[in-house]
Parts: sequence; C-alpha cells; structure tokens
Amino acid sequence: MDDVLVIKILREALMVTMIVSAPILGVGMIVGLIISIFQTTTSIQEQTLTFVPKIIAIFAVVVISASWIISTLVTYTKNLFMLIGRIPGG
Repeated sequence: MDDVLVIKILREALMVTMIVSAPILGVGMIVGLIISIFQTTTSIQEQTLTFVPKIIAIFAVVVISASWIISTLVTYTKNLFMLIGRIPGG
C-alpha cells in the first residue's frame, strides 16, 4: 500500500465525516445561538433551557436526514472495499 493511497483514504474519510456531521452540528449551533439570544434579551440565565430545544432539534435533523447519512456512508464503504480489492496481495 502506497503512502499516497493511505493519505487519500484518510482525507476521504475525514471529508465524509465532516459532510455527514455538518447538518447536525449546524442545527445544534443555530438553535444554541437562538436560545442564547433569547436568554440575553429576557435575562433568563437558566442553563438547562438550551438543553431540551437542542436535543429536539438534533433528533429531528437526524430523523429527517438519516437516509442521506446512511446512503453517504454506504457509498463510502463500498468505494473503500473496492479499493481494498484492487490492492495487490490484499
């Protein structure tokens, strides 16, 4: 296995990880920002106020985008297995 091939596999793994996790992290960040602005304007400084809306929003995003996430990961895994099959002696 060539060093260039290993770097390519690692780069692709990191890209797939970032692409798959971006919607979940983005929604969590946006909901946290909205709740933070709400807390600042109303002077409510309850720490648990941000927890429930973030959990609900992240759960909704996971449910909505689950098929896309699974198909992306399956495509990456199929490509990885085909690449392993082409390695001499592997």
